[in-house]
Amino acid sequence: MIRQLQQNLENFLQLEILNNLVAEYLLALVTFIIGIIVINLILKKVIIKRLKKWLLNSKLNFDNRFLKVVQKALIPLLYLGVIYISVRNLELHPILNQSIDVLGLIISTFIGIRFVGNTIEYLLSVYWLKGEDDETRQQSVAILSPALRIIIWTIGFIFLLGNLGFDISALVASLGIGGIAIALAAQGVFQELFSYFSILLDRPVQIGDFIIVGDLIGTVEQIGIKTTRLRSLSGEEIILSNSDLTSSRIRNYKRMQERRIVFSIGVTYETTLEQLQSIPKSIQDIINQTEKTRFDRCHFHSYGDFSLNFETVYYMTTPDYTAYMDAQQKINFAIKKCFETNGIEMAYPTEVLYVNNLDKTAD
Repeated sequence: MIRQLQQNLENFLQLEILNNLVAEYLLALVTFIIGIIVINLILKKVIIKRLKKWLLNSKLNFDNRFLKVVQKALIPLLYLGVIYISVRNLELHPILNQSIDVLGLIISTFIGIRFVGNTIEYLLSVYWLKGEDDETRQQSVAILSPALRIIIWTIGFIFLLGNLGFDISALVASLGIGGIAIALAAQGVFQELFSYFSILLDRPVQIGDFIIVGDLIGTVEQIGIKTTRLRSLSGEEIILSNSDLTSSRIRNYKRMQERRIVFSIGVTYETTLEQLQSIPKSIQDIINQTEKTRFDRCHFHSYGDFSLNFETVYYMTTPDYTAYMDAQQKINFAIKKCFETNGIEMAYPTEVLYVNNLDKTAD
């Protein structure tokens, strides 16, 4: 009985269906099942979990997001490999074999392109935006990501055509000639684009910066591929090209840590020496009592046409312009009060005429 069953089993395994033995179909099925088990149990449950722990404990700058990028590409590629190995052991029709090869190449190329694109986006987000709240960079990454994806997909498509046996030399040549023609036709656009990348990489300005460019004054609201938009103090929007921005001298006030203030005061020539000597100390005390200021110096520095001039220098410890105006106003009020208390008169433009009156007597 057992021998009969063995004989029947052997006969069944040796049965040929579509140019392949049943045993070969079973071998393909077993290969597929074992491959799936290895991927799901050993790779996912053991290796990837240990790799996550190792990445968390290591000094490398990779995190779980990078592991997910690798996993999204590696797992489908392994599944594809298991299916391909299982099927390729069978003897199929040449057209079917070729179709499987083409399909496998297309799917693997698609997975590879996605992996390269996701890796580049990960590197941009981790190493370029790490610790940055810069809206300009975030906006730039949002603009660059689709452009990079188009470039990667184009290269991948050309690579796929080459591996499928197509002659891509004519395609590459046409792309080169077309690129030259487009570059000549859009020379101004590319100049603005390069200026945009210059702003992006060198970062002379960022969104939110208060800048002066030539005779234009405003806050940067948007940095686009071709133009940069400012919001002026009076409220209107100022649009200037990126090339104008990069070729001009830019005064960026947002990056100013301290503001140096210089002002002069003139007193009349009738002011006594004792009063003159008290002025620097009085102004120093006034500035020291004003918030967010740091006194530097105060000197009697010149004899004017109608005044004795004092020059004062102090620093605002904040770049805020409104805070500076509030402090300067408080200092001006205090100086006025101090001078009135001490009988010191501020000078103003005056002119003295001396008249020589001669009495002439007639002989």
